[in-house]
Amino acid sequence: MRAVEITGGSGPAEALTVVERPDPAAGPGQVRIRVRAAGINRPDIFQRLGRYPPPPGASDILGLEVAGEVDQIGEGVSRWAAGDRVCALLGGGGYADYAVVDARHALPVPEGLDFAQAAALPETVCTVFANVFEAGALKAGETLLIHGATSGIGVTAIQMATAAGARVIATSRGPEKAAAALALGADLSLDALTDDLEGAIAAFGGADVVLDMVGADYAALNQAVLKPFGRWVVIATLSGAKAEIDLARLMMKRIVLTGSTLRARPADEKARLIAAVEAAVWPWVTAGLVRPPVEATLPLEQASAAHLRLEAGGHVGKVVLTL
Repeated sequence: MRAVEITGGSGPAEALTVVERPDPAAGPGQVRIRVRAAGINRPDIFQRLGRYPPPPGASDILGLEVAGEVDQIGEGVSRWAAGDRVCALLGGGGYADYAVVDARHALPVPEGLDFAQAAALPETVCTVFANVFEAGALKAGETLLIHGATSGIGVTAIQMATAAGARVIATSRGPEKAAAALALGADLSLDALTDDLEGAIAAFGGADVVLDMVGADYAALNQAVLKPFGRWVVIATLSGAKAEIDLARLMMKRIVLTGSTLRARPADEKARLIAAVEAAVWPWVTAGLVRPPVEATLPLEQASAAHLRLEAGGHVGKVVLTL
């Protein structure tokens, strides 16, 4: 099969090359997917740079989410049949013609979605659900503040929070991105380059939950604008991992600060999360309430260009490889 390999083990986007690898085989409890599309996520870039190694047992091939057809069934799998259209959450291995995955980590492609749209769902939807709705406990009527709101995670979070009956404050960089977040359903969309973020968020009433992909630079802001009993959920640290925390303010406001990663979770925990997502989020997807926009699709051979596009930061939504 064709697969994308990192020449030298790590390096710039140009280090990504297409090579031939042996076709994987589905083992007990697994299915093999003929991949038609693979979502690109920022952790792929970190792995390429040597800063995010795959967990033990995972493929060294990049790619955390795919969509395609089941073409091989492992022993003990009863839900799926050959030819089923599925998307799946992977620990790695998505940038290839075939990917093997725990059968419990696959989801049916929702009616009306093509493979590129479906491949944009598993990693982002599971990340948002685990962090905003489980760790962050967002409820209808509450307000979610999203930093990096036009990223793949951000656009998904806007739509999922809106579908759940919450209000959304979005921050992003530049007027075009601020307009895009507003068009996706944000109730208040702020340009981080020019707007008074703290003043505007406070005037809106503050936030019950913060989904933070920025890290250090927004630590003081988050502490200032969170309401009493607010939940601050960190899932990335693009501006740095070390920040000053006012513990007295956290105590006075009863703020909960938490964070998580998804990739290294145990298989059983991922299966539980996938089942919860299918029950709670898939009806929103089927109804058209959650449809993460696909910014661009590029063929597998242009994985380097796809990474450069994501790194440039001008995208709104997902970049997807097609096979």
